[in-house]
Amino acid sequence: MNTTTYSVPNISCGHCVHTIQSELAQLGGVARVEASQERKEVQVEFEAPATDAAIRALLAEINYPVAG
Repeated sequence: MNTTTYSVPNISCGHCVHTIQSELAQLGGVARVEASQERKEVQVEFEAPATDAAIRALLAEINYPVAG
C-alpha cells in the first residue's frame, strides 16, 4: 500500500474537498482519500491497479491539477 500527499492549490471550499474525495474513491485500488482545504493537499492511500500517474491524471481531469 502506498500513501502519497499531493499539493493541490485549486482546493478552495468544502465542495472541492467533497468532489476530490468522491472522484478519487471511485478509482480502483484507492483505499483512502483525505483532502484538506486549509493545507490545499490531498493524501491518497492506494495500491494496484491505481497508480500515481492515474491519480494525477484524474485530479487534472476534474480541474484540481497537482502543483509541480
